[in-house]
Amino acid sequence: MTGATPGPRLEAVRRRELARSYEAGGEHYDRIRPGYPQEAVRWLFTGIEGPAGAPGAEVADVGAGTGKYTRPLVSAGYRATAVDPSADMLRQLQQSLPGVETVVGTAESTGLPSSSMDAVTVAQAWHWCDPLAASTELARILRPGGILGLIWNQLDVSVPWVHRYSRIIHAGDVLRPGFRPVVGPEFVPDAPHTAHWSQPMTPEDLMELAKSRSYYLSASEPVRRKVLANLTWYLFDHLGHHPGEPLELPYLTLSWRMLRANAGAEGVQRP
Repeated sequence: MTGATPGPRLEAVRRRELARSYEAGGEHYDRIRPGYPQEAVRWLFTGIEGPAGAPGAEVADVGAGTGKYTRPLVSAGYRATAVDPSADMLRQLQQSLPGVETVVGTAESTGLPSSSMDAVTVAQAWHWCDPLAASTELARILRPGGILGLIWNQLDVSVPWVHRYSRIIHAGDVLRPGFRPVVGPEFVPDAPHTAHWSQPMTPEDLMELAKSRSYYLSASEPVRRKVLANLTWYLFDHLGHHPGEPLELPYLTLSWRMLRANAGAEGVQRP
């Protein structure tokens, strides 16, 4: 029926189709996509007692891709295992993090042993997951007192030029105000956090960033040409930027910490 709201099954099929657009292209993704500020990682483990809050805690970075979030985890002293459905992405990760174990798997089926992790992080990937099936699986691999961190980078659309840029590239990961990630009954939301930061870019980088988005990757050639033409006009003609000009692209990193429901609130000191 025209105008009908897509059902859960159709939404799941579309989600899988878009997610498959990232199964290749790891090198381009790693070069152009933003990383994560160390502040966001520090916050996630702040106030946590027990193994999850200790240096050297074992963390499964699920949906790790090329290691954008895995890197600050390792830099902070955590022992990371990277899980991702794309072998191409994981090969890219291994080039910069050769000591990190990698596993081809998904949030719904990680391939990791039960009770093997102190924490799980899912950065820029929860929207590709079935949240109920993934919650069950991630609770399975967590030890008692373990935590789940759900993290998103999004463009800071409170900045007018960034807001228009996000509309042109169809940046679907700009979360609505009041957004809270859906999790299964295995987890209880504990606390949110927002980090403000920026990434050095050029106008050419902004064009490449558009090409790394699922909208562009899954689009037809005529749609791709239209996106790039609109960006060329906006960045160079309308905003008046020059090729190679240094810019700062403002971002927000939004993090949510979740507790295992059966673990209660023990082991967590709230800020």
